Amino acid sequence: MPFVSLNPATDELIKEYPNWNDEQLEEALVQVAIATPAWANTPLNERCEHMRRLGQEVLKHRDELAQTISLEMGKLIGEARAEVEKCAVVCDYYADNGPAFLADEVIESDAGRSFVAHLPIGTVLAVMPWNFPIWQVFRFLAPALVAGNTGVLKHASNVPQCALAIEQLVQSAGLPQGVFRSLMISAGQVAGVIEDSRIHAVTLTGSEPAGRQVAATAGANLKKTVLELGGSDPFIVLEDADLDWAAQQGVASRFLNAGQSCIAAKRFIVVESVADAFVSKFKAVVEALKPGNPLDAEATLGPMARVDLRDELHHQVLASLDKGAIAVTGCAPIEGPGAYYQASILDGVKPGMSGWDEEFFGPVAIVIRAKDEKEAVRIANGSDFGLGGSVWTQDAKRGERIARQVQSGAVFVNGMVKSDPRLPFGGVKNSGYGRELSRHGMLEFVNQKTIWVK
Repeated sequence: MPFVSLNPATDELIKEYPNWNDEQLEEALVQVAIATPAWANTPLNERCEHMRRLGQEVLKHRDELAQTISLEMGKLIGEARAEVEKCAVVCDYYADNGPAFLADEVIESDAGRSFVAHLPIGTVLAVMPWNFPIWQVFRFLAPALVAGNTGVLKHASNVPQCALAIEQLVQSAGLPQGVFRSLMISAGQVAGVIEDSRIHAVTLTGSEPAGRQVAATAGANLKKTVLELGGSDPFIVLEDADLDWAAQQGVASRFLNAGQSCIAAKRFIVVESVADAFVSKFKAVVEALKPGNPLDAEATLGPMARVDLRDELHHQVLASLDKGAIAVTGCAPIEGPGAYYQASILDGVKPGMSGWDEEFFGPVAIVIRAKDEKEAVRIANGSDFGLGGSVWTQDAKRGERIARQVQSGAVFVNGMVKSDPRLPFGGVKNSGYGRELSRHGMLEFVNQKTIWVK
């Protein structure tokens, strides 16, 4: 089955790419295996300089990369440029901080000298999604390569141009041949790659079912994994919140990338005493969003990435409405070509509804009313997911106290959840395990070797 690059704004076919056969896959794995020991033995300062040049190459091609993202998966062109720029930032971050992160950690013991060395683990397979098709790859690639690992990528089947563009960037930046390859393989070939002895670890960003499959295969082969899976992030609005600010930031958090983000606000858990006022303000900002072609700078809501994803989202909305949820605004596909869906709000969502139990991956906000702070936290923690979350209150100490109670990998107080190279990123519960970014993320894929000298 070929890789199909389809414009979700127009339904037009851009290009098809053939799926690799076993011989092509083997050729790539051989190339990476040859490059792996040489790259591991390349001095750290040289690896950092390679990464800095890669960041420069990313910026050099910013506009064409952004256009590729917009055409291939529908991201607004301004958001796509910001995504590309963030990739350059993460390259510089690890070029600047890699030596300190990987420095030997001296530990006092009965030895004359004992320390932990942070050494490469080998080749990391990254299985990556389509929603941030450049950034998701770079947030694994930058720390892994600076640490001395090599990498191979299995990208989502609907963003083949992005996958090939990343490989081209690595080559044009002058990194050694075989240090990174994009594998044009099907989902059915992934298990075989994980089982291959030339692969030493796996990182996946994707759905919970995909995470379970990858973890099972990697576990059976005793290979380290980091999984960043789905999320149903709570957006807790307390009675003392700045409602205007919360409404504006809530729209930015929910409708970024047409709502197709793991760490987008999903469940707006609002204390009952301010719920009507918040929903009114929130609705006004939502209805000001302007759907349009993602290449149009005036558009503020692009299409979803695929028509089947839009149809699945609408099915979840209808199922919630059938059980008594209230359509505040939107809640229907936009007629015409493309995978567009109206910016939507569902209020009155209760247990047993799709909006309560499932992740909505698209431009639909779920409003859940809570009696008080205690109930808001209970509802927030009632999800099987635990990726991100936010708390909105004008009392920062209160916000921090509640943030400690919310079961997730990150909680932001009076700010929308985002990934930042300086901060560890990852989840708990069914949102996965392990961390990306920061020093914590870099050390996920190194051999933390104890060395004892007498």
